Order: sequence, then C-alpha cells, then structure tokens
Amino acid sequence: VQLQAYGGGVVQAGGSLRLSCTASGRLLSSKYMAWFRQAPGKEREFVAGAAWSGRTTYAEDSAKGRFTISRDNAENTVYLQMNSLKPEDTAVYYCNTGRNGPPGNFWGQGTLVTVSS
Repeated sequence: VQLQAYGGGVVQAGGSLRLSCTASGRLLSSKYMAWFRQAPGKEREFVAGAAWSGRTTYAEDSAKGRFTISRDNAENTVYLQMNSLKPEDTAVYYCNTGRNGPPGNFWGQGTLVTVSS
C-alpha cells in the first residue's frame, strides 16, 4: 500500500487546515486509516483514526473537539480537518493504514504543519 498525503503548510494560531491522504495498491490492507504526528524532539503520537465502518477515535488530549477525521472509501482517502490550531500542533503529520490499527503497517511520507503564534 502506498500513501500520499497533502495539505500541510503554515497557518496562524486559531486557523484551520485540512489534510488528505490517498491510498493506492493493495487496498484490502487499508481497512483502518489514521493520522499520527511527530513534533521536533518528541515521539510519534496518535492523533485520530477511522475504521472502514466509519467509526472514529481521537487522541483525548490533543485532537478531540478540534480535529475531525473522515474517510471516503470510494476514493480510498482519509481527511483530517484541523480547527483552532495551536503552536503545539506544529509537527509532521503522517498518514497510516493497515488491516487493523492503530497503528497499521503502512506509513505515508509525512506532511509538515507549522502553526505560528
């Protein structure tokens, strides 16, 4: 499975960004799709995940209430709508997929999100 992520960039605090990630290849192995992030000097952490059924889960402290994950199964794409962004949301965001998760077995290349204060 190959994952291509889009949508990172620079935004001011309080702003919004929408990340997208499209899977290709052995799509039967992409039942679960998720977003992780890794800030400078920190470990990679789970942000949000979406099962094939549409059931979603969120990292309680960082994402819940501000971020929304969704997926379009027909397009093999997962989205992450991020609102009310904070400087501490600055990180490389990675798309992730697999038969199960989190995390699944496959990772995208990452897209950088920078939130300025």
